[in-house]
Amino acid sequence: MISELWIPLAGIAMIPTTVIGSIVAVSWARRAKAEAAATRLPSDLTMRLERMEQGIDSIAVEVERISEAQRFTSKLLAGRTESAELQQSTPGRQDR
Repeated sequence: MISELWIPLAGIAMIPTTVIGSIVAVSWARRAKAEAAATRLPSDLTMRLERMEQGIDSIAVEVERISEAQRFTSKLLAGRTESAELQQSTPGRQDR
């Protein structure tokens, strides 16, 4: 007789458990969404950060160009020094 009552009681107990669980889940989701919205940056600050990022990227490109030019210049100067040393070390050859 007791075993016959467990199934209907379990079914009846599931209804309030499901309702209360749904309410808790919805309130938790709303709270998480509100916290996420509070940490979001304002649009004007986001636009400013994007402009700063673009500026930093363009500066990085220019610095890379400067370093390439410096490497090229150093290579040219090293070649000029080597050719001058070769001309001086060669006997009988005169500079023009």
